Amino acid sequence: MRFLLYNIRYATGTGLHFNLPLPYSGYLKNSNNNFGKIVQFIKSIKPDIIGLVEVDSGSFRSGKSNQAETIARELRHFNVYGSKYSNTSVTRKVPVLSKQGNAVLTNQKILSRKFHYFSKGVKRLVIELELEEISIFLVHLSIKFKHRHYQLMELHDMVKNAEKPVIAAGDFNVFQGDRELQLFLAAAGLKNANATGNPTYPSRVPHRQLDYILYGSQINIIDFRIPDIRLSDHSPLICDFNIKK
Repeated sequence: MRFLLYNIRYATGTGLHFNLPLPYSGYLKNSNNNFGKIVQFIKSIKPDIIGLVEVDSGSFRSGKSNQAETIARELRHFNVYGSKYSNTSVTRKVPVLSKQGNAVLTNQKILSRKFHYFSKGVKRLVIELELEEISIFLVHLSIKFKHRHYQLMELHDMVKNAEKPVIAAGDFNVFQGDRELQLFLAAAGLKNANATGNPTYPSRVPHRQLDYILYGSQINIIDFRIPDIRLSDHSPLICDFNIKK
């Protein structure tokens, strides 16, 4: 199977024009043109499972359409989307921000889906998807070190409770490097598919590894690559794998 992880930054693009006329003003611009390019790239990869981070579910910048639903329709995938903010967060009431979330798309049969929310941080969503052969966990961890520490502890408990081989993926925001994940990986029994630690951010000149595809011992990695695609500030990750019999 092929797993694609991609933080698409709500399809708002990247580069100098993103910060014109004001810094970060790109978050408020129409994203449909760049989104179309992202859709075509994803279709060309032919993934079986897609972890999408930073998805717009219907603000004015996406023309009121859910980006995850559009991609799923194009690929004929199932789509599971959730807001990255907890039900009690005031962010859910703020225009544009209330439409921000993450999604998992797949052409595999979905047996169950769960939406967990971490106890700490602003971005709290964990999407857990049970497929016939594996369980998928998609995250977008906090930019604050202390909050990430608590989130990883809670993610460990979720992963250990899974009854099937596990893939835990997402934007982990580990600004202090791999050492932030060492204890988590050891305790959860997971490994990094990006064995050589190639950077994923920013896509123009990558020098940090923020995006991860982590896998359990029952999964066999066949191929892993980070294509030079600059449609977002993050690079996409492509991982081919099978389940050990």
